[in-house]
Amino acid sequence: MAKYNAMDGTMCFGMALDELKRGQRVARKGWNGKGLWVELQVPDANSKMTLPYLYLNYPTDADNTPGARVPWIASQTDLLSEDWFSVV
Repeated sequence: MAKYNAMDGTMCFGMALDELKRGQRVARKGWNGKGLWVELQVPDANSKMTLPYLYLNYPTDADNTPGARVPWIASQTDLLSEDWFSVV
């Protein structure tokens, strides 16, 4: 069952995944790196990739990797966490 906490706007990973499929960005409150977020890339006719994938975005003011984007796979902790939120 999907879980949403109206008190602080957090959700479980299942709901975060639904948000990604709707084109939203999501992040976790529990991540050490501040300003990181995840997006879903759906390939188009010009893409080298042929299947959708998730990628992690670093903020433009990150010390070591400003504006970087890297493929992302959820950890078990990420999957079971209920501190996901939509990034506006």
